Order: sequence, then structure tokens, then C-alpha cells
Amino acid sequence: MRKVAAIAAAVTIGAGVLTACSGGDYCGDMKNYVDTAKNLDVKDSDAVGKMLDQAKKVSKSAPDDLKDDWKVVIDYAEKAKDANGDTTKLTELAKNDASKITPAMDAITKQAKDTCKIDIPNS
Repeated sequence: MRKVAAIAAAVTIGAGVLTACSGGDYCGDMKNYVDTAKNLDVKDSDAVGKMLDQAKKVSKSAPDDLKDDWKVVIDYAEKAKDANGDTTKLTELAKNDASKITPAMDAITKQAKDTCKIDIPNS
């Protein structure tokens, strides 16, 4: 269960803060995303849905080199929302998707720090 929480934190908070290049205000969008993702309870599908909406917004303003990483984050968040708080499903999701979500979050976190000067906690 800790792994689920760690991955959820990485997805929510980590996906939270990046750069602008493609369009829109990426760093500003990331700040809003991080605020929404802060203290997210992955078992609360409404909260996950709000975070997912913010992630989609950030992905639109994301630099081209992060578009695929954001797609991974959004896909993961959609599956987490669909799990509707079911701990068994969330644990299985974390186990099955860890190899995809971890490198995506690493790239997003690095970009956030390098470009937006934002450290993402728990990433």
C-alpha cells in the first residue's frame, strides 16, 4: 500500500510543476496542478478527478518533449479515478504501471526544477 501512496504522490505532486514552451503558461499551470494535487487521497475519486482535470490542462501547455510523459500521467490518473477508491485495484495499478509512471514523473520533475525552479516533493 505504501508503494501505491508513493506512486500516487509522485503522479499528483510530481506531475504538478513544469515549464512553458508549447503554449499557455506551463509553470503557472503546473502551480495550479500542484495546488490541486497537494495532499491528494488517491482513494477519493472526486479529488482524483479534479487533479486529472488540472493534469490535462498542464499537458496542453507542456513542452513537446514532455507530451508523452504527461500522457502517461493522465492515463494513470484516469485508471486511478476509475478504481473508485478500491484499494485492491489501486495496488494492482501501482504494480502494473510503476515501470511507466516512474520515468515519466522523473522527466516532469526534472523539467519543473530546471525550468520553473520548482521542487516537487515526494517525486
